[in-house]
Amino acid sequence: MGITVDAAYKSLNKFNEVLCGDKVEFLQTDESNLMILADGMGSGVKANILATMTSKILGTMFLNGATLEECVETIVETLPVCQVRQVAYSTFSILQVFNSGEAYLVEFDNPSCIFIRDGSLVPIPQNTRIIRDKTINEYRFRVKKGDALILLSDGTIHAGVGQLLNFGWLWEDVASYAVKQYRLTISAIRLASALTTACDELYQYRPGDDTTVAVMRIIDRKPVHLMTGPPKSKRDDVSMVSEFLSGDDTTKRIVCGGTSANIVSREIGKKLSVSLHYYDPDIPPIATLDGVELVTEGVLTLNRVLKLLKQFVKNQSVTEEYFKELDKPNGGSLVAKMLIEDCTELNLYVGMAINSAYQNPGLPFDLGIRQNLVDQLKHAVEEMGKKVTITYY
Repeated sequence: MGITVDAAYKSLNKFNEVLCGDKVEFLQTDESNLMILADGMGSGVKANILATMTSKILGTMFLNGATLEECVETIVETLPVCQVRQVAYSTFSILQVFNSGEAYLVEFDNPSCIFIRDGSLVPIPQNTRIIRDKTINEYRFRVKKGDALILLSDGTIHAGVGQLLNFGWLWEDVASYAVKQYRLTISAIRLASALTTACDELYQYRPGDDTTVAVMRIIDRKPVHLMTGPPKSKRDDVSMVSEFLSGDDTTKRIVCGGTSANIVSREIGKKLSVSLHYYDPDIPPIATLDGVELVTEGVLTLNRVLKLLKQFVKNQSVTEEYFKELDKPNGGSLVAKMLIEDCTELNLYVGMAINSAYQNPGLPFDLGIRQNLVDQLKHAVEEMGKKVTITYY
């Protein structure tokens, strides 16, 4: 059984704080995907440092085969002691999902993981252990396609306390809302965003605590092939198109660039039809070509894609308005949406031919060289936790 995951998180800073006291770490190995949510005591700089140290230590040790006992002992010995409270404190949740379908969950003082399967909550048994006077819940189980696992910091269950709700947003209510959203949303980031948006509303947009929701969904493998630019030698047209069209029924394909689209059209013997609808005055219209999910213009579209991906990576920029932009029918939004929500690995096929249009001094500097765009795209997608390979022609 080959497991693929879609993982994302969304955080709210405590009102008037620049830094978030929660930290999420996503790590990948050949055998598993690891998601860690650490919540440092208090808020602001100190909490951010505690949470960052905790997540980094746990991630590094887990990936190097350390036992849970060794991890907890290292955290206890390493974290600085708060001079006010006289304790060194950071709560954490660790979720590791192996390619085999085995999963491992560790929780220390964070709200319990929300486990959704087939549209219903799955109870997580309490299997507690005492390590260095700390009570740890440890759970081993199996996952299957469609499952969603949600890690929370305590800002979620404190939302609305003393304001709209007397006792905050109870875990049972958070879980119930998560199940409803799970049935409506298609990606981890939309599920995480829906929950944090609800928390923000309960806090009346002035969060009283750092609030983080981290989601891991078990999904099918979703490779995406993206071709941009003609090859340096026309003799490579056939091999470039052949590689671009390789893959199975799960592979989705994008062509960015008019010359590239014409090459694919010619090699597969299919007609390229360009739309006359300008959904955005700054982005040229898309085209249609049998066998290719999406055909767009080149550099202007890729620049818009990069803008949207960079906003996504920043995390705090992912708001309701962001999703409205992502859902627009222009080429830039369509490509970005596919890379964010419908892609687990990206294969780039990049032509190295010089295009005189890119040397136009009227274009912004970062549009001048296709290589620069490709490098930025690779970096942004990798920051999203997806594997990227590039083949040059």
